[in-house]
This record gives sequence, structure tokens and C-alpha cells, in this order.
Amino acid sequence: MFRGVATFNLDAKGRMAIPAKFRKHLDVCCEGRLVITIDHVDRCLQLYPMPEWELVEQKLSALPSMNPKVRSLKRMLLGYATECEMDGNGRILLPAKLREFADLEKSMVMIGQGNKFELWDEHSWNSLMDACLEEDFDGILPTELENLSI
Repeated sequence: MFRGVATFNLDAKGRMAIPAKFRKHLDVCCEGRLVITIDHVDRCLQLYPMPEWELVEQKLSALPSMNPKVRSLKRMLLGYATECEMDGNGRILLPAKLREFADLEKSMVMIGQGNKFELWDEHSWNSLMDACLEEDFDGILPTELENLSI
């Protein structure tokens, strides 16, 4: 289970160091083998441990490609999916095309999302969080959240 937020910098070669608090778990759950792809809604990247990605890939592959929206989603998520492996220093190389998609240049944020991570440009992440804090729910929650007690 991945949770929490970590801020760090990309190096000059486009590598990111996986924060230490996540490295050990990634070594155990996937031997440092990861898949990174674009997010189909936001300008961020999704980083999956290999076993989690394989489940997503199976679900996507089973969807009917005759539906144009499904076909587009599969093209984005599967087409940009890139395998990567942590090196001895816990770093992974983010492909240039993916860095470009998510506007990742230097300062970035890694957010645990349970079974995966999101990778954001720090400024974009902060703007998103500011917007979320300003959002007014007027006591109305989406039906998916009505039974959630926090």
C-alpha cells in the first residue's frame, strides 16, 4: 500500500530517485520492476509496480476495441506504457516523451495512490491542491462517497 507525498528533483539525465520510504516495499513487491504511463485525465504520470500493471493491462486488453473511446484509451495507456527498473541507487529514468507530457522539468511530487503512484510537476500539483481546497461541496457528495466515513 503506497501512501503519502514526497517532493524531489529530477537530475540532468531525467532520472528520479524513488524516495527511500517507498524503495524497500518496491524491492519486495516487484523487485524494482515498474511501469510508467500517462494519466488519461490529468497531466501527470502513473507509476505502477509490475504486478499491479499486469492486472491493469489484462483489464485493458479485455475491453472491446470496436468502441472508439476504448480504443483511444488503450492507445494512450498501453501505447505510452514503459517498463523501467530501479538501479542500485533507487533511481529510474523517466522517458523524455513522458516527462514532456507531464511538464516534468525539475521539481516534482510523487503521490501514493494505494496500488500505484502519481508523478506531478510540483507547481501543477500545488495548483491542483489549492483548487481542491477551494472546492465547495455544499454538503453534497458524489454517490460513491456517501457511505465513506472519515
